[in-house]
Amino acid sequence: MRHAPPKLLASALLLAALAVAPALQAHLPPGAPGMALQAIMQKLGQDMQAVTAAISTEDWATVARLAPGIARHAEPPPEEKALIIGWLGQDAGRFRGFDHQAHEAADAMAEAATQGDGMAVIAAFAKVQEGCLGCHQAFRKPFIEHFYGH
Repeated sequence: MRHAPPKLLASALLLAALAVAPALQAHLPPGAPGMALQAIMQKLGQDMQAVTAAISTEDWATVARLAPGIARHAEPPPEEKALIIGWLGQDAGRFRGFDHQAHEAADAMAEAATQGDGMAVIAAFAKVQEGCLGCHQAFRKPFIEHFYGH
C-alpha cells in the first residue's frame, strides 16, 4: 500500500485541527464570563495548530517540544473541575476516556518526533485529534448550553 507524502497528510491534518479545535469563546454570547477551561482549550488549540505547522515542515524538534504540553495540559482549578465533573455525572468516565486517549497519543507523538518518524507522528496526531473530536462532539454543545445558557 502506498502512503501519501507527509506534507500532504499534514495539510489534511491542519484542516482537521482547525475544524476540531475552535476556541470556546466563539460559541459564547458577547461579554459572557469565561471559565478556566476556556483558556485551557484555547491554549490546546494553539498548540495543536503549531504541531500541525511543524508536521508540515517536518520540524520534529518542535513537535517533540509541544507534544508533552498537549499530553499534560493544565486543568481547571479544583472548584471549577468539581463543577464540571458534577455536571458530567455518569458521563465523567467517558469524558476522562477521551482525555486519556489524547494524553496517550500526545505522548506517542512526542516519542515518534524524537525518533524522527514522521509517519508515526502523523498517526499519533490523528489519534490526539480523534480524542479531541470525540469529546467535543459528545460534550461541547451541552456544556455551552449548561454553563453559558446558549
